[in-house]
Amino acid sequence: MKRLRGFASDNNASVHPLVMDAITSVNVGHAIAYGGDPITEEAEKLFKTIFGNETHSIFVYNGTGANVISIQALAQSFNSVICAHTAHINVDECGAPEKLSGCKLLPIDTCDGKITVDQIKKHMHGFGFEHHAQPKVVSITQATELGTIYTPEEIREIANYVHSKGLYLHMDGARLANAAASLNCSLADISIKAGVDVLSFGGTKNGLMFGEAIVFANAELAENVKYIRKQSTQLHSKMRFVAAQFIALLKGNLCIENARHANLMALKLANSIKGIAEIQLTQKVESNGLFVILPREHIQALQNEFFFYMWDENRGEVRWMTAFDTTEDDIEAFVKVLKEIINS
Repeated sequence: MKRLRGFASDNNASVHPLVMDAITSVNVGHAIAYGGDPITEEAEKLFKTIFGNETHSIFVYNGTGANVISIQALAQSFNSVICAHTAHINVDECGAPEKLSGCKLLPIDTCDGKITVDQIKKHMHGFGFEHHAQPKVVSITQATELGTIYTPEEIREIANYVHSKGLYLHMDGARLANAAASLNCSLADISIKAGVDVLSFGGTKNGLMFGEAIVFANAELAENVKYIRKQSTQLHSKMRFVAAQFIALLKGNLCIENARHANLMALKLANSIKGIAEIQLTQKVESNGLFVILPREHIQALQNEFFFYMWDENRGEVRWMTAFDTTEDDIEAFVKVLKEIINS
């Protein structure tokens, strides 16, 4: 029987107790629905404090919804979106971005989840040619699906080039807090302040029960987003329960504390498997994910004990994720079983 605490995803973690308390604290009386309540207003002001007074933020149910609405707000159906081939919008959203926005995705092959200006340049053609989807959005992920991180300088370089071509820069920030904790900088420094036009800001991978946010660099970009959100079935009626969670996450330092702990647990796990000849790390451990090539005969045996995902079946690569509630005991138990399987 699998152990209940595994290394499959930070999505599998529990709700942080302070977030749960926040939900309970607003579960009193009546409040105007659809965001017309004082809790949502407080959360929106908090987002302006963090990302800038000129920004505009809205709340949605989940990450796929945040990404889809971001693209819809920036592009029309005849446009295209450039992204890494590993991007969540390309791999793990069941075609929702293409179906709901109508936009064509143009994936770029990358060895570490990060794309560069030189790679983007290869798609800068066909403008004004009615037979080609027109490039309009570049989407990057922070931290990437491979656990790597864009520096502020790398983001700014991409943003400057994208803007020079009349395109927008979208960021999937499902694990933005992990990147900020790793770089020891603010959430805004590696997103809006670095030139990102629209940010999908994640909460559920960092201690929330449900809910994500979309941060627009300015109100003009968000002109029609309230209609898009409603049409995309992402408008939550009892918005105070989403907003209260983000207040708990962002008002103190909980957001970064949670992410920093998850990152530290990933480093501890990486250090614990050093010296095991049968294991090969395929990516730098920069956030809270490890990507590991493991002998195939050991993968199933380990999965029988701990839940985690296969990443690349062809090369025997697996993904191990840590979370805000991962403990040192979890890691020690995992590594103990791993070594027993390898040495058996």
